[in-house]
Amino acid sequence: MTTAPIAPSDTNPEVLQEPPAPACVMSFNASDPSGAGGLAGDVTTIAAMGAHALPVVTSIVLRDTAEVFEASEIEPDTIVEQARSILEDVTISAWKVGFLGSAEGVSAVAEVLSDYADVPLVAYLPNLSWMDEDPLAGYLDAFRELVLPQTEVLVGNHKTLTDFLLPEWEAERPPSARELAVAASEHGARYVLVTGVQLPDQFIDNVLASAQGAITGEKFERFETSFVGAGETLSAALAALVASGQELHVAVSEALSFLDQSLDAGFRPGMGNVVPDRFFWALPPAEEGAEGEEPQGGPGGSDPDKPAPGRSIH
Repeated sequence: MTTAPIAPSDTNPEVLQEPPAPACVMSFNASDPSGAGGLAGDVTTIAAMGAHALPVVTSIVLRDTAEVFEASEIEPDTIVEQARSILEDVTISAWKVGFLGSAEGVSAVAEVLSDYADVPLVAYLPNLSWMDEDPLAGYLDAFRELVLPQTEVLVGNHKTLTDFLLPEWEAERPPSARELAVAASEHGARYVLVTGVQLPDQFIDNVLASAQGAITGEKFERFETSFVGAGETLSAALAALVASGQELHVAVSEALSFLDQSLDAGFRPGMGNVVPDRFFWALPPAEEGAEGEEPQGGPGGSDPDKPAPGRSIH
């Protein structure tokens, strides 16, 4: 006499129960071999924030930790197919857009975004001064026309956003975050997160604003160290937090705090700029030296002779 095998779920329903998946963020960005920005920066940041990254390569940037040399474009159809292949399988909770390679790349990504209008988009506009003038103008025009109308939060340095949104600004004073938000809203973006706003007494401000005014922000102490990947870190952290269901003002505050600590633990892997350490929280505490000696290295074992980044003022 034989009996049917008993499935594990019949005796213990928890045996086959899977844990819930983390929030998924699709990132459209360039491949960056320095690991400081691009998709490498997005993947590490999103993972550090407890979400899952779905990276889509939009171009291949040739660079080191000091500068960008050039970039190779990815075929627009290839960009679209990368995204659609995984979107048919996985539900996403937010988008992160970085460098899209070309005006044609911008159009390809915008086509995908438009099919998921309810998914919030965090768009980061990096400094693209390394591009030739004509391709840059075409890229920015396409970004302004096709990506901004779908953007929840546009993230960028104050000067970069001023050049992009208010290229004819002639006032002696720099535009405020609200004025940049007004300009962005004319193209459809709901909010701007403006970084690097110069303040007196060695401080810079980082401000979330809408066309109605400033909403929240954090002040950072200015320092001499130059970083690469800071904007990518901030925008990817924000996308992950939004994907996880945080209200926007809370997500911005937490993303800025995360950036501050990543910069404070930053390291210099080569001869160029300092790279944010997105896994500062996972590092073991520095070992104490002998009595009367300082611990060797800074956060993450960084060289004590390197300039230390400033901390944000909360």
